[in-house]
Amino acid sequence: MKGELLLLSSMIFLLQGACGCPEKCFCHSSSNSVDCSHRGLAEIPPNLPPETLTLLLQDNQIYQLPAFAFRTVPRLKTLNLSNNSLSELVPEAFHGLQHLEVLNVTQNSLLSLESRLFHFLPQLRELDLSSNNISHLPTSLGGITDGIVCGSPDTWKGKDLLKIPHELYQPCPPPPPPLPPPELVFSQARQHDSEQGELPKSPEDHNVGRHDISECMVKPKPRPANLRHAVATVVITGVVCGIVCLMMLAAAIYGCTYAAITAQHHGRASAQTSESGKMGGKEPFDSLPA
Repeated sequence: MKGELLLLSSMIFLLQGACGCPEKCFCHSSSNSVDCSHRGLAEIPPNLPPETLTLLLQDNQIYQLPAFAFRTVPRLKTLNLSNNSLSELVPEAFHGLQHLEVLNVTQNSLLSLESRLFHFLPQLRELDLSSNNISHLPTSLGGITDGIVCGSPDTWKGKDLLKIPHELYQPCPPPPPPLPPPELVFSQARQHDSEQGELPKSPEDHNVGRHDISECMVKPKPRPANLRHAVATVVITGVVCGIVCLMMLAAAIYGCTYAAITAQHHGRASAQTSESGKMGGKEPFDSLPA
């Protein structure tokens, strides 16, 4: 009898642990949401309630997602991982999230995105990748490439991303390497200080020089020449060249006309001179007496 009671109590304890709320998180049973935001977490908290529909993990220090990271919340629909230290998204990390609809990974350090990621998220309809360092998108996004719209800047907001020239974007500089978990930093600091005999440094010293991804402003490259401007330039150039050619033709005609008139004038003058010479030669004979 005592053994059965002990087994029953153990099962109740395990069920409470499995269905309870993780440490440092706030669980709202009315909305089936778990809020673990801004808690200094370095990994996904364990013992998430299986009925969770919304999981908030923004403003933490999560730098990687292991495979099957969300296997305990198969009904999850909304996942917020913004403002963490993620440098890549392993597709297997989202295995089992057949109902996930919204994924927010803004303000991380992502460099690329694998198309296999969407094989595990068949119901995904909203993906926010802003404020990262992604230089290119995969050639295939699981058949949803026609639905990608730009969220910022305001000039391109709401427009089809595939119709925006790539030359207008200047990716942010590569981010610093992700920081190791706080526990590892403290252990290394204690070990180093014990060897050198120095006082341990505060964890704030390890964040010196870390760049804020949100401060990286996207500066577009110089806009390529507009086709209308190019056509106008060609037309103006053609008109100018035509005017110059006409002026040269007019100058040539004027020169030829002037040369012809001058030659004709000189011809008449020489003819008159020769006639006057002949007349002058006959006068002495006419003046002689008969």
